[in-house]
Amino acid sequence: MTELIMDQFLSDSEFNNRIDRLCKQFIAYQSQLTGIKPANASLKLSYDQSLDQFGMCRTDHLLYPYLGSGMGRGALVELADGSVKYDMISGIGTHFSHGHPKMIKAMLKAACQNMVMQGNLQQNRESETLLSRFCDISGMDMGILTTSGVMAVENALKIGFQYQYPKSRVLAFEGCFTGRSLAVAQITDKPQYREGLPQVLSVDYVPFYDYRDPEGSTAHALDVLKNHLLRYPKQYAVMCLELIQGEGGYYPGTSDFFKAIIEVLHDHDVLVFVDEIQTFGRTSSYFAYQMMGLSSHVDMVTVGKLSQVCATLFRSKLKPRPGLISQTFTGSTSAIHTALIILDELENGVLGETGKIMQIRARFLDHFRQLEIEFGDDFVGPYGCGGMIAFTPFQGDKEQILVFLKHLFEDGVIGFICGNSPSRVRFLPPMGGISISDVDAVMHVVKERIKTT
Repeated sequence: MTELIMDQFLSDSEFNNRIDRLCKQFIAYQSQLTGIKPANASLKLSYDQSLDQFGMCRTDHLLYPYLGSGMGRGALVELADGSVKYDMISGIGTHFSHGHPKMIKAMLKAACQNMVMQGNLQQNRESETLLSRFCDISGMDMGILTTSGVMAVENALKIGFQYQYPKSRVLAFEGCFTGRSLAVAQITDKPQYREGLPQVLSVDYVPFYDYRDPEGSTAHALDVLKNHLLRYPKQYAVMCLELIQGEGGYYPGTSDFFKAIIEVLHDHDVLVFVDEIQTFGRTSSYFAYQMMGLSSHVDMVTVGKLSQVCATLFRSKLKPRPGLISQTFTGSTSAIHTALIILDELENGVLGETGKIMQIRARFLDHFRQLEIEFGDDFVGPYGCGGMIAFTPFQGDKEQILVFLKHLFEDGVIGFICGNSPSRVRFLPPMGGISISDVDAVMHVVKERIKTT
């Protein structure tokens, strides 16, 4: 017999029947989640005690009093206090759907494999399949899998620096967010995230695109970029580009803006690195750079969050020398199997100009237009792109928005804040699980809360 033992097991009818029965049983329980539900009073004391204990262990209390039970359905999640809420932030973009049947089945099968975690030394064949698919959909030649978005960015920086040696400076856009590791915190444009940290990178910032002044902001950005390049000639290895700023306020740039920036970078031999950790799978294309027609201009791209397994993808000319990139873990077996399911689902009607992402966005926009009419300056939107949705209530006052989000959470809708002067409410719905009726239910709660805040 030439068939692998594992393939014999995976094709075993008894095994597959048991997996199917487990999935059906899960779906039967899952079907009890039908909408927002308040907390169970009998669970409140133990829930609050767990939150307090967790807060003490992790040095600070959770931003939201959220501890899940492990049960979810589409856009709905059950918390350990018995409440059920609409998840409109998805762990800041990491969840494709809660309790998706195909993902549950993939994880059950993955649980039967010999390794919990896969890594550079020992990887199963699905790691090769996933990396090959990442390369295919991105148009890049090579890639490295990793467990976190910030590590994917770190790997991109190391690859860029090695290729460009002895260049040592980095360019980035004002308002960008790339992570909080020692090196990457130097790029993230939030000085408070660097308090007490030594400087390990030299980073210079370029103003981002301003939709209120397209021509003026483009000219200003180019002037600043050229001044940096004149001041530090032949010292810039790479520029990190966020095409749609997440933490910065859900501001998208335009194809013309980025092409103008990239032309100058190419003229000065600066690598173009696009950070798509949050934008992957949230526009009409896999990547925002594809949607903007920039594919031929990109040297490196990072993918993460929604993909479950993160990666740094790059052109073959940047192939790192042995030893530069290595890590114990590249992803859990269940995450790798789930990532492959998510890629399948994205291809199956979620992406595209008429795909589910754009349909869900259009439904949000219908509600936003009505709220703008009703509340005037107390509600302005939408911002963002595709499945990255934001709006500005209360003239963008940060403290009032934080209060609003707290009450919204209590009402059964989980959102988050972004931007600064003005601040905004941002939604990153689980696009694989959300429905049009979910959007209607969420926006009803938003409308009622704006009335009372």
